[in-house]
Amino acid sequence: MEKDLEALRGQIDEIDNKLVELFRERMEVCAQVAEYKKAHGLPVLAAGRERALLGKVTAQAGEELADYTQSLYRTILSASRSYQNAKLEGSSAIYDSIRKTLSETHQLFPQRPTVACQGIEGSDAQAACLRLFKTPTVLFFQTYDHVFQAVERGMCQYGILPIEDSAAGSVKAVYDLMLRHNFSIVRSVRRRVDSCLLAPHGVQERDVREIFASKGTVHQCAAYLSGRKDAALTIVESAAAAARMAAQSGRTDTAALATRFCAEEYGLDILQEKVQDQDSNYTRFICISKKPEIYPGADRTSLMLTLPHRPGSLYNVLAKFYALNIDLQKLESRPLPGREFEFMFYFDLEAPVYAPEMEKLFRDLEADCEELRYLGTYQEVVC
Repeated sequence: MEKDLEALRGQIDEIDNKLVELFRERMEVCAQVAEYKKAHGLPVLAAGRERALLGKVTAQAGEELADYTQSLYRTILSASRSYQNAKLEGSSAIYDSIRKTLSETHQLFPQRPTVACQGIEGSDAQAACLRLFKTPTVLFFQTYDHVFQAVERGMCQYGILPIEDSAAGSVKAVYDLMLRHNFSIVRSVRRRVDSCLLAPHGVQERDVREIFASKGTVHQCAAYLSGRKDAALTIVESAAAAARMAAQSGRTDTAALATRFCAEEYGLDILQEKVQDQDSNYTRFICISKKPEIYPGADRTSLMLTLPHRPGSLYNVLAKFYALNIDLQKLESRPLPGREFEFMFYFDLEAPVYAPEMEKLFRDLEADCEELRYLGTYQEVVC
């Protein structure tokens, strides 16, 4: 049986050699097609031709191999379009703008800007802001939309927004607002969040009869709260608000579930640390600006795009990342308002913008996507 398997593998190797030679021959003809299209002002994508070809090869393959053949040829056609785009030597408008941004951005990340944060003193957004900037002037706003507006209108140089939470998942309200605002991401922060039981000075844990907490914190600290049947639970809008209420209550029987940062901001004592169920809670924030800025060390790129509403559209984009060996770190989809069954896709890619494959990626995406928005290339800080 061992010899039989080796013999079969030998046959496969011979077939692969033939396939590679045929692929090389096909791409050589594609290069000639590209020259013809360039001379006659024709687009690279010929959608009708591709549909007809997929239908033909699927029928030739037979029912058992139809799906496999279609998958293979979608990949071949995507590679052919990419190769033709490269042969046409067309520039990428987005990558040209990236080059310009690289040349215009200062080498040092700003340390004393005015920054917009949602919430109040003691918020996680403020803590993330203080991790990024040395001595920022922080302005607090009621909603995420107001943060976007403050940056868009030039009231603040930067804005801090939560984008992902390890317990609750993606912050969908922020993703939906991305569709409505113009901005660039210049940095991100992954911040560990530990919930503590905080109380005014002199209050003992056994004396606590009311605990203030946000809905998210209650979810994260369910096990601890299940053992505190002796204390009433009051839900408030945020952990910072919980800390503020405990600090301003004037009582000796109240406490809050909030962070160590909140304790420092409101002068509260920490009665018990890390009362959350899991020890790996984190929130990821993005720092946005009105105009693009790319600082040294930037190795993460974010994109938003919409695709034609047809089978294989998302697959074709993912295949490009794979072919160029670009690591996809996050994929998020949100419905487009007023467009039934159509979505905006958000991608985080791990790749330096200086890498040559990035220019090729942008060139191909510009040719294949209905709409493509480059959100920025940046570094992520972990704290």
